[in-house]
Amino acid sequence: MSSPAESLPAKRRVVFVVGSGRSGTSTMSGTLQTLGMHVPQPEVSADETNPKGFGEPQWVVDFHDELLKRCNVQVSDSRPQAWFEAGKLSNLEPLRGRLRDWLETQFVEGGPELVVKDPRLAWFMGLWRSAAMRCDATPAYVTMLRPVTEVVGSKQKYYASKFGEVNRTAAWVNMMLHTERATRGSARAFVRYHDMLTDWTVPVFGIGQQFDLDAVKSASANDIRSVHAFIDPNLRRVQLTWDDVDVPPRLREIAEESWQGLNALAEPDGDTSDVHATLDQLRAAYADLYDEAEAIAQSTALAAHRDGLAQQPMPIQVSRRGVDRVPHGVRAMVPASARRGLRKALGRER
Repeated sequence: MSSPAESLPAKRRVVFVVGSGRSGTSTMSGTLQTLGMHVPQPEVSADETNPKGFGEPQWVVDFHDELLKRCNVQVSDSRPQAWFEAGKLSNLEPLRGRLRDWLETQFVEGGPELVVKDPRLAWFMGLWRSAAMRCDATPAYVTMLRPVTEVVGSKQKYYASKFGEVNRTAAWVNMMLHTERATRGSARAFVRYHDMLTDWTVPVFGIGQQFDLDAVKSASANDIRSVHAFIDPNLRRVQLTWDDVDVPPRLREIAEESWQGLNALAEPDGDTSDVHATLDQLRAAYADLYDEAEAIAQSTALAAHRDGLAQQPMPIQVSRRGVDRVPHGVRAMVPASARRGLRKALGRER
């Protein structure tokens, strides 16, 4: 006969690993997975940029890519306005229901403790929070922290170079400050990538206690050895400083102060109202800086818009006028059947 405790449904937990890409999010997700938490399958395949694997569900990446296209937001978008555009999708009931159904399936197939990681996730935390609650699951957030100069340098090395150091620095500020604000008031933890590589057991088992994760708290010796084999300190291959990154002084100042404020959150009892106030001020300062830069660059934006319009195909109306200018004698040389086909293609009866 089972005990009362055994007859109760297992409590559901979902840990969202958030923060800027190249900050150690894959290391955290892979560690929790190795200790027994479930990463929904299939996963994004490992490659040379992340040889140990990403720990990302492919479905989640595809879902987020679809949403980002719908709201015209990039993965690393430096516009403060982008949060408003992405946030509007969180109120759409079809999306809420679709995500809830997928998440429920993962709990049924993978067990009561899930870990979901994707750098795009931060844009849609409202959607995920709603889905978790509809599945009777407790959401928690782990934000990975890595110095902005290292993040920018790593992205410059491993990703496409269409974005420069200035844009990547601004996108880091925008992503990290808004992620912090969006997780405030929820169960959350901030973990330095450096601490994970130095001794992962300290932050990870702290998370296990804080979030009440059975998989972490009951990890076996074999699980722990597997994590030691999984985490490779040599993967911190880019270690740049501000001497190596060329950005405007004001942006550099905001980015560095943001890093210091976020770094304080990783200290024991560091998640305080004073730090929150500092980060709120920095978020406002960054928005002001972006508005100024946008106003200065308005002529460049308008020129790019005009250039884009010039590259578009000629409208049908213009094409029709071109046909009308063909001399009657030349048109008469075209067989009647061909002329009827041309008129039909152009949407003209005569």
